[in-house]
Amino acid sequence: MRNVNDDKLKALREKYEAARGADIYDPEFAKVAAGQFQGDRRKWPFADPATFMGATFRPQALEENFADLDVAVVGVPMDLGVTNRAGARLGPRAVRSVERIGPFEHVLRRAPLQTLRVADVGDVPFRSRYSLESCHEDIVDYYTRIVDAGVIPLSVGGDHSISMSILKAVGRDRPVGMVHIDAHADTSGPYEGSKFHHGGPFRQAVLDGVLDPERVVQIGIRGGAEYLWEFSFDSGMTVIHAEEFAAMGPEAAIAKARAVVGDGPTYVSFDVDSLDPAFAPGTGTPEVGGLTPREALQILRGLRGIDVVGGDVVEVAPQYDATSNTAQAGAQVLFTILSLIDIAHERRKRA
Repeated sequence: MRNVNDDKLKALREKYEAARGADIYDPEFAKVAAGQFQGDRRKWPFADPATFMGATFRPQALEENFADLDVAVVGVPMDLGVTNRAGARLGPRAVRSVERIGPFEHVLRRAPLQTLRVADVGDVPFRSRYSLESCHEDIVDYYTRIVDAGVIPLSVGGDHSISMSILKAVGRDRPVGMVHIDAHADTSGPYEGSKFHHGGPFRQAVLDGVLDPERVVQIGIRGGAEYLWEFSFDSGMTVIHAEEFAAMGPEAAIAKARAVVGDGPTYVSFDVDSLDPAFAPGTGTPEVGGLTPREALQILRGLRGIDVVGGDVVEVAPQYDATSNTAQAGAQVLFTILSLIDIAHERRKRA
């Protein structure tokens, strides 16, 4: 059995024995710690009303025209577009209540709340909890104000139909590309008199001219609804099924995604049902055979440097998950997308 080197132990004792938790010596880590500690104290993660990552709460941001912001975190508590189990209207509250997310994304080496001007601006102010059509009008109007102010929206839903109306604002001036991680391609047609359901937002976004299908990659697709997704193939979207992902591996999937979206403006949309329900049961349309949270984060981290102009996490329905694991996964993904936005924002500033 080897003994500890006496000189090394002496040096460690001299450096750390009297140190406080706030004494961080690595320059990169010390910069992050400086934003977290007040003396030897840190803010209690379970104190005060919940905002995403403890970001400043600015419910008056709309009236202030989103001034002095780079990123607006927006809740979209609307699930009138679901085809099965309701409950994603409670997703924004559940994701915000996750206490310990960030501040440091250790793979991407980012602390986005220290480099971006970020605020949690609350929820889209809906006029009616009963009208799916008016809810989508309200989403378009609200996000148009955000985009017009030059602010990047980062959203938590809500069902996946919300992405269609967010894209109407984000892609208004030019169609955007998209990395879409999901169990379902969500490119089916109108049902029962409505195009505003969560199974068809991306068909409608293409037809509205705000989403470029040639720059869309869909990862994790699986399940018995494949017959509904012919629009994905017909329009030129790249579909990587869950089984194909498993065979090709994360690195190849990341390379394919980067090649598809290229250097143009790109939206990132993450449906929590992309994860296997063993990890994320709290969603309306679970599909077995899905991604692990580690694989999902690996995909997102592999997108480092693409031009992210917005993103969302949708379909968290917390009442189906007593463990809170689904909300935990959703919050971590939202933080990772924010870190990608931070990198893209820095590159745009340099350019």
